[in-house]
Amino acid sequence: MRKTTSPYQNLIYKPDYVSAVDKADILDYLATLHPIWEMRYSKHNPPPADQQQRRLLRPVYWLGNWQFACLNYYHPPKGIFHRCVSAEPYPPVLKKLIEQIHALVKNEFDPRDVPRGWNLNTCLINFYGDQIDSNGKRIDCARVGEHKDFEPGPVASVSFGDRALFQFVESHGTQSQSNVILQQWLDDSSLQIFGGEKFKKKLFHRVQRVEKKSDEVFKLNVTEFETRRINFTFRYVPDEHIQPFFKLPMEAQEDTLEYMQALAQNSAFFKKQIQLWQDKKA
Repeated sequence: MRKTTSPYQNLIYKPDYVSAVDKADILDYLATLHPIWEMRYSKHNPPPADQQQRRLLRPVYWLGNWQFACLNYYHPPKGIFHRCVSAEPYPPVLKKLIEQIHALVKNEFDPRDVPRGWNLNTCLINFYGDQIDSNGKRIDCARVGEHKDFEPGPVASVSFGDRALFQFVESHGTQSQSNVILQQWLDDSSLQIFGGEKFKKKLFHRVQRVEKKSDEVFKLNVTEFETRRINFTFRYVPDEHIQPFFKLPMEAQEDTLEYMQALAQNSAFFKKQIQLWQDKKA
């Protein structure tokens, strides 16, 4: 396999990576999911003194394992336990895609930047677009502030819909003060992979904006929201840090039970997880 020509080590961008057939299969699969709205904080993880409880900017869905916002996400070295709850496995079309990405990383990344056991076993599905309030007012929230993904090893990102301006930045406390080091438009059906010391560990990244140039609006099971871009972010969480819901501490179970019950209404997998939890309690 010929390596991609790029001036940057451990950074890959491939436009038109996902075929039209696979895109159609993935969108058909998405139509079977029911994303949920999460709150950032909870009873046992209240907001800091200078902040208020708030809903996330967009509905989300996770595959492989679910990292609830109120459990503070996966954040090594200290935030590794009771953060990653077992979730639905990938459908065949995503399994095939992941196998291709694994081969690409093995061929093109510095092996020192790919941890032993690394595999893209978790996926955050983000929906970008407009929130719609009770009066029908639209609020464009198609963006993500600067942050780092703390799961070890390379991260892969697949995008559908309107293109997004993705930026790597040096953070200086506020988004307006950050220096943009590199930016890339992420187009429909494109693949981006990044990792290593520079792009994964040192720099922050953000989605600055999503264009409104196509007429495509995704028909999905989301409420109070209109989606014009969908992004799959694939990451790696060591298996020993993923646990079923019933093994969470009692406080974490209490904080996330409402979400698990909502998911169980439309998912056989999560319905079974609730049943296992009830059996454990009995």
